[in-house]
Amino acid sequence: MRRRDFITLLGGAGLSWPLAGQAQQPAMPVIGFLDSGSFAANTRKVDAFRRGLAEAGYVEGSNVVIEFRWADTQFWQLRPMADNLVRRQVAVIVAAAAGSSALAAKAATSTIPIVIATGVDPVKFGLIASLNRPGGNITGLTYMANELGAKRLNLLRELVPRVTKVAYLASSQQFESEQENTSVLHAAAAALGQQIIVLECRSDRDMETALAGLVQRKVGALIVGLFPLAWNNRHKILEAAAKHKIPAIYPEVAFASDGGLMSYAAGRAIYRKVAVDYVGRILSGANPADLPIQRPTTFELVINLKAAKALDLEVPLTLLALADEVIE
Repeated sequence: MRRRDFITLLGGAGLSWPLAGQAQQPAMPVIGFLDSGSFAANTRKVDAFRRGLAEAGYVEGSNVVIEFRWADTQFWQLRPMADNLVRRQVAVIVAAAAGSSALAAKAATSTIPIVIATGVDPVKFGLIASLNRPGGNITGLTYMANELGAKRLNLLRELVPRVTKVAYLASSQQFESEQENTSVLHAAAAALGQQIIVLECRSDRDMETALAGLVQRKVGALIVGLFPLAWNNRHKILEAAAKHKIPAIYPEVAFASDGGLMSYAAGRAIYRKVAVDYVGRILSGANPADLPIQRPTTFELVINLKAAKALDLEVPLTLLALADEVIE
């Protein structure tokens, strides 16, 4: 090769290398979203989370990527899903819904930040050291589901004060969190002179049996627990309650929107807060160990007057005054 050609080749290569470097864009951070339920059952949750991210300055597909992992009530899949997110080298994992999601994420990594959004007590379940100083790589929000169960019982009693036998549609009692929910509900009912009939559901078949048992057990009212199987079968639950004229209170707003009598929940803003107060700040450099665990201060009571009329119930003015939304 002639010397002049060699110098020209080097010059051309020298020009091309910086251009190639300029063409490479920094990789967008990836958020792992781990949930024990299904996407179809959680569209409102996802919408609220995306809105919160946008408020924090992160827009999916623009400057951040979200990798969703849905276990669809197959809880054994949560750990391998969490391991998959770790291998994906996500910047943060959101462990949503059941405490099992948080436990799976915790078992998978001690370094990647984990933001929980759960109804279990994170201290009691060994996720963090304390609410104010979580330490380690886990922080987030808890709404203490067992306390909500007792509140739902009181709201139901205000609507139907003469009922003494109340059914509780519950998840598997093999979960410690569900055992705690049930125990708190039994205690609250005993203080009110009521009896709680636990209808345990581990499968769709259990759900069918439980709904049939509403009439057989002669219950006067129903409390539906917050667990994926109940959500996936919500239309069956709503139909059974309407058919047998059983007043019921539900754990998500969507139940009341779809025709249920009443719902009391932590509110749709919870996942917006998860995005704004935790995920956005962590992506901007905050240390999860420095972000205290929050508990929601507002809860949503929704009453469906059309459903009440179908059940021949007159909703007390005191209860209507407490409602955040009344569906005519």
